[in-house]
Amino acid sequence: MGILQEEEDEGLGYGSSLAVPSAQEIVRNDAQNIPERYIKKVEDRPRDSDISTSFSDDIPIVDLSLLAAGDEHERAKLDAASQEWGFFQMINHGADDVLRKMKAAMADFFDLPLSEKKRYGMAANDIEGYGQGYVVSEDQKLDWNDLLFLITLPATSRRFKYWPLTIPAFKEAVEEYAGVIERVSDEIFGNLSLLMGVERGFLKKLHGDVKQGIRMNYYPSCARPDLVLGVSPHSDSSSITLLLQDDDTTALQIKHEGVWVPVNPIPNALVVNIGDAMEAWSNGRYKSIEHRAVTNLEKARISAAAFVIPGNDVELNPLETMVDHHLQPRIFKDGVKYIEYLRYTLGKKMEGKLANIEYLKLN
Repeated sequence: MGILQEEEDEGLGYGSSLAVPSAQEIVRNDAQNIPERYIKKVEDRPRDSDISTSFSDDIPIVDLSLLAAGDEHERAKLDAASQEWGFFQMINHGADDVLRKMKAAMADFFDLPLSEKKRYGMAANDIEGYGQGYVVSEDQKLDWNDLLFLITLPATSRRFKYWPLTIPAFKEAVEEYAGVIERVSDEIFGNLSLLMGVERGFLKKLHGDVKQGIRMNYYPSCARPDLVLGVSPHSDSSSITLLLQDDDTTALQIKHEGVWVPVNPIPNALVVNIGDAMEAWSNGRYKSIEHRAVTNLEKARISAAAFVIPGNDVELNPLETMVDHHLQPRIFKDGVKYIEYLRYTLGKKMEGKLANIEYLKLN
């Protein structure tokens, strides 16, 4: 998942990914060339017949300011969105300027020459740093993106050898953005806790030694967007994920009722999706969402996905309040530690949601 560092350490212990060429550099050198390794199999390519724009206007929108004020109607909207979609757009978080600075910081990083970005390349035993994710074999098809993945919280877990500190204001922008993500996710967890029949602080506490990781993505323009994917279909192994999109390019698509639904950006909104860990804790009440990203013929795109990552030894057992032996019997196993599940998902290429979530379910 990147260019090897001379200095190696124990890494995060989450897994590793093989080094591959930079998609951004491929386009810089020859914008018309799509290497064979990036061309998806016919059945995996994005097809218009699999896409439904009619659902796009129905994607839930949740107002954080109302949630924070204890508005029960807004909490009910959060409940419905998490059950029926596993996904919503979050508005009125009060951090528009922080989001703008984060976008500028990411753009500055990906504008660097390749030789400079390689200084922050992932080590052979790690997934933190610059490269590409989920590359587990030399012959698998690749996604049309580059990324920089950083552990941003807690502050004591930051490894600054992967941070491009030569970029003015990069560190400040990322730290501010990490704080916003923590504040927003804590409010979501507080409301979900109440909806799940436990005290407000329960879900946050359940995370244990929680970490926050931010994956900064660069999707180059592509001469044949019908042949490639920016990110292959997958669900997230996090508890929740919060995504910062470009305001003017639609690329994210979510699986809903068997079709792919484009997610039209709302300026300054954060896109929130339920992750696999939350689906397990809720015993299937809240659904992790399968999603992918397509590419664009004319424009490059940048995004930032912030993952809330439970502690390594946290177990993904369903909450007792989520189990009813008559109405909602237990469907997830007891005793699976989060680190086991994370290593399982990171040890294979992206193959949709079902390939992962079945690992957590009872036979």
